[in-house]
Amino acid sequence: MKQSSRAPRKTAVLGRNDEALVRRADPASSDEVRRIPVFVVVPPRLLLLDIAGPLEVLRQANRVQSSVRFEVRYIGPTSSLQTSIGITLAGIEPLPQELPPQSWVVLAGDVEYVMLCGGANGSTGKSAADEEAERAIMTWLKTTVRPGHKLISICTGALIAARAGLLDGYSCTTHYLSYDELRGIAPRARILENRLYVEDGERYSSAGITAGIDLMLHLVHQSTDQSCAVAVARYLVVYLRRSGSDPQLSPWLEGRNHIHPAVHRVQDAIAADLTKSWTLSALARLAGASARHLSRLFHEHVGMSIPEYSNRLRVAYARELLRETRFDMERVAEQSGFSSTRQLRRAWQRIYKRPPREARRHSHALQA
Repeated sequence: MKQSSRAPRKTAVLGRNDEALVRRADPASSDEVRRIPVFVVVPPRLLLLDIAGPLEVLRQANRVQSSVRFEVRYIGPTSSLQTSIGITLAGIEPLPQELPPQSWVVLAGDVEYVMLCGGANGSTGKSAADEEAERAIMTWLKTTVRPGHKLISICTGALIAARAGLLDGYSCTTHYLSYDELRGIAPRARILENRLYVEDGERYSSAGITAGIDLMLHLVHQSTDQSCAVAVARYLVVYLRRSGSDPQLSPWLEGRNHIHPAVHRVQDAIAADLTKSWTLSALARLAGASARHLSRLFHEHVGMSIPEYSNRLRVAYARELLRETRFDMERVAEQSGFSSTRQLRRAWQRIYKRPPREARRHSHALQA
């Protein structure tokens, strides 16, 4: 099971000078650049947002840091194709005969209905040429993807991966409308419903569409550092990094349905370092308000006090650590910002009826 001692990567924290701050913190020289080849497999009838969102994450990641370069190529069985919204993509490279070590292979989803431009009637259903192109992709995946390659499926891209036999024995997810179809194609896969994304070894899958952004932010976080992931999320106006186990509204999203910039700054700062003992006066200076006024603003816009909000985030991160690592309770409490396991358990009981050990037991049951 994957273990991590990193602080949570849940929010976009940096402000106007995001890129400058990241670059100043980036010690890499040109001789130390790590290059990650990213091959985006473009299917016929491409759901355009499945690549537009995740690839914007990589584009911005290349802008705000220089330690890691994501070198993207778009590949497929045809050099051009029509996308879900009617616009045509061209300049697609042929499927390569082999992939460099440590490559990422991104599989985007497709659609049945293509909207044509100018009010023309859209096309429904896949043509014989579409079916042939999908078979070419499936054959290529079978013969080309090897250990050391990350396979990243967005939305119904998981169906193509499943047809190639690349999800057998792995946990995965897809768009909620395609769960049954995926089960039929890959009965040996462990399909996790109601997940934004799932990571299992070198297999990554997402629920698709906007969840592809969450998955790619997660991958950028793994490959670079906190400041890069934070700056990219900020640029995309994704104020919160949702985790793969967050099905709907999580504590990371709670209290964020407002547009007050000072309150967002305070929330960003708290979430960026859960182990820091923030004082009300320090947060007030960050917000540019008096301590009393900040407390009023927080109650008005977030619906809870600052200490309650902070503890809810700490408990949320402790829950992730219990599910995703084998850390003992003392280390979980320390990593999530609690001074003791007793303090963690007290805060936990205010939110959950079951004790913390149940979160770890549930996680082990899912992976059994």
